[in-house]
Amino acid sequence: MARPRLAVRLRNIAWRGSTLVRGWQLRWNCTAVGEGSSSLGRTIVAAPPGATITIGSRTHIANISEGTALGISHPTVLRCLTPEARIVIGDDCGLSGTSVCAAIEVRIGNRCLFGADVMVFDTDFHNHPPEGRRYAPPDWPNISRPTIIGDDVFVGTRAIITKGVTIGDGAIVAAGSVVVGDVPARSIVGGNPARLLRMLDPVSSETRHAPAD
Repeated sequence: MARPRLAVRLRNIAWRGSTLVRGWQLRWNCTAVGEGSSSLGRTIVAAPPGATITIGSRTHIANISEGTALGISHPTVLRCLTPEARIVIGDDCGLSGTSVCAAIEVRIGNRCLFGADVMVFDTDFHNHPPEGRRYAPPDWPNISRPTIIGDDVFVGTRAIITKGVTIGDGAIVAAGSVVVGDVPARSIVGGNPARLLRMLDPVSSETRHAPAD
């Protein structure tokens, strides 16, 4: 029997270093992985034809409990739900048992850190009207909004980042938080729903202009 045209491809994939990464790129045209990125254990990747998943350079994904201090409850999941969806993960990021799910777009900046079992998504997954909700196809445009995470963001263990949220550069999301609104850059938020706890100290001119080592 022929596979449905939009059937989701689900694979467990492990890679280490650029050689196997290039092999993965050739095999899975939905996915591009930068040089030096690695996966400790098998990452779960799912996407219909047309969707894209992009992982930057030197990004590390931990999928087994030995790879992170608190342990994880499941491997990292990178899942696109529609042919138009895209997941973009920047350079130098660290993910541990993270679930990232996109119907439109989830974008994660550079140098972001995700504690164990964080969830990030851009959709409500099911239609809002109760009539027919159980079996009706999801109306993705009406139940989804892009979720954008800036550079240098630290998200604590088991936090949840919901649809339509923008998290500014350098922010911290406390462990167990549920983020339903935008987070200012260089702020600390926490709670359910997450609220502003305090602002981080501003960057000094000496730090801002210091040469990179």
